[in-house]
Amino acid sequence: MARMDSFVEYTLELLEPLGLVQARRMFGGWGLHHAGRMMGLIIEDRLYLKTDDISRPTFEAAGGEPFVYDASKGRKVTTSYWTPPADTSDDTHALLPWARRAVEASLRAAQKKPAAKKKATAAKQAAPVKKQTPAKAKTAAAKQTRAKKPAVKKPSRRA
Repeated sequence: MARMDSFVEYTLELLEPLGLVQARRMFGGWGLHHAGRMMGLIIEDRLYLKTDDISRPTFEAAGGEPFVYDASKGRKVTTSYWTPPADTSDDTHALLPWARRAVEASLRAAQKKPAAKKKATAAKQAAPVKKQTPAKAKTAAAKQTRAKKPAVKKPSRRA
C-alpha cells in the first residue's frame, strides 16, 4: 500500500469513533472507505465527505464546498463530495455527525444501484435483436459450405 501522509493519518484518527475507516490511494488523493463503501475523499490535504440530495443542503448551509475537478476540454465536474464545516478539522466530536451523514449517504447510494442495474438489464432485454446484414449472412453460409465439402486429395507429382 502507498505510504500515507500525515494529514491522511490524522484524519483517520479523527474518524476512529466511527468504526474502521480505510484510506486507499486514488487519482492523486485518497478515498476513505467505511464498511466497504466510499464515504470520503482527501485531495490536496482537504477532507471531502459523501453527500446526496438529502444531506447536501446541510453541508451547503454550513459553508461546505463541493469537490470540483477539471475534466476534458476545460469542462468542470462537481462531485457529490463536500467539505465539512471548518471548525471540524481538529475536533473528533464535531466531525463525527458530518462523517455519519457521509456514511448514510453512501448507504443510500448503494441501495439505489441495484434499481439502476435492473433498469439497464430490462432495457437490454427490450432492445431489438440485430439481424445480420446480407453480406455477413452470405459469408456465414460460405463458411458452412466449405466445412461440408470433403477434402480432395491431389495426386502427387513424381518427376
